[in-house]
Amino acid sequence: MTRMTQNLLGGPPPTELPDNPEARKALESGTNAIEVAARHPDYPAAWAELADWAFAKGSVIDSYAYSRTGYHRGLDQLRRAGWKGHGPIPWEHEPNRGFLRCLHALGRAAAAIGEDHEAERCRTFLRDSSQTAADILNNG
Repeated sequence: MTRMTQNLLGGPPPTELPDNPEARKALESGTNAIEVAARHPDYPAAWAELADWAFAKGSVIDSYAYSRTGYHRGLDQLRRAGWKGHGPIPWEHEPNRGFLRCLHALGRAAAAIGEDHEAERCRTFLRDSSQTAADILNNG
């Protein structure tokens, strides 16, 4: 569903990624994220799950790689959805969450390995894309 919004500040409209019901339902039903990513490599939420899993078990480099993969897959989808490199990517639109989670996970992993410039770039990009996502992911 595409929602039309009025942007009173004159910036770009929010970008909403398309849903991938098959991949979403697989993750929701407990299918291993590795299997979901293998079947749906363009589904950022699967990569976000893998990034979070790897980070939680202390595999920061794996988390970095998973999150960067999901981040780039999400960027590709954002561009296909009309995103021009800036503007809102609302957390409230469920299909955007995988990309936003990957962006957060990439920044977290970058900070953990001392890649401070990348970590700050990710934090800024996340805030600029969705303050709601930044608040939820940074406090979750």
